[in-house]
Amino acid sequence: MVDKMVKSANGTRPKIRVAFICYSPDASFIRRDYKILSKYFSVEKFNYRRPRDAFGMMRAVWRSDVSFSWFAAGHAFLAVLFSKSLRKKSVVVIGGYEVAYAPEINYGQLTQMWHKRKFTEFVLRHADLVLPVSDFTKGESLHVIKPKNIAVIYNSVDTDKFRPSGKKRNLIITVASGWGSVIKLKGLDTFVTAAIKNPELEFAVLGLSEIDMATLEALDPSKNVKLLGHLSRDELIKWYQEAKVYCQLSYRESFGMALAEAMSCECIPVVTDRGALPEVVGDTGFYVPYGDPEATAEATRKAITSSENLRKRSRERVMDKFCIERRETELLKLLRVD
Repeated sequence: MVDKMVKSANGTRPKIRVAFICYSPDASFIRRDYKILSKYFSVEKFNYRRPRDAFGMMRAVWRSDVSFSWFAAGHAFLAVLFSKSLRKKSVVVIGGYEVAYAPEINYGQLTQMWHKRKFTEFVLRHADLVLPVSDFTKGESLHVIKPKNIAVIYNSVDTDKFRPSGKKRNLIITVASGWGSVIKLKGLDTFVTAAIKNPELEFAVLGLSEIDMATLEALDPSKNVKLLGHLSRDELIKWYQEAKVYCQLSYRESFGMALAEAMSCECIPVVTDRGALPEVVGDTGFYVPYGDPEATAEATRKAITSSENLRKRSRERVMDKFCIERRETELLKLLRVD
């Protein structure tokens, strides 16, 4: 895809200049891509936060051979526009929200004001390479606009950091960051209701905002349910390592980073059969209908008593399909770096 290469000092390694454009640079998956690209290319990171940053972004794109943007939002619209105007290449990763249209739960960029849909359409139409994080997200992208070049590269998990450690207990967890539509989006009301039906087991919801915590508390969860706010990565890993089961009861999911991280720590997944969740879980977990507390309660009981072999298979699936090395290899292949 990128055909312009600049030789390094020793004349052996191609040094493509990449303008790495992002809006939320602290996200772990964005940091990982930045680290991968920096191993092979000359990368300039540009964090777009406000409209006046457009001038700085244009300079960054002008100095580059290719722009690489995470999420097809306003910053990627500008990156692709500048790349096209300056005759540079452009790559955009589609995370899922940008091509989602779920007005029934008030979710998705396509449910927002008209100009945000136009941003997405422009990016999909004009980017030289579009990289959705799952087949499900690819399908949703194609419903909007057919890009000139589109290829799926799954998100990756640091399996060295997200690994099992110590003895697990009869603990069932779910992670839900964000606010507003997150309760219906992640099926948290179903999770809490299923927990009430399993009083002998321990449940926990991690990463809640204060507003969502108050909403779930209004459901009158029993004493076996813990509701916790934001956790550091190290704190989150400890919860994954102690839990036997991880629930992702989402209405829709473009990938499921927390799910894959939990599986890497040998949590058995209980998920809905929606979005990209079957792509992540495969045959290593249990499936339930969205919004069905009875089925969820039964599935968690089965999962908690499942064999250690199933837990190991969950981690093996992540190591095989969603490891950093695989994403790195596929990124470099698509960028045509020998």
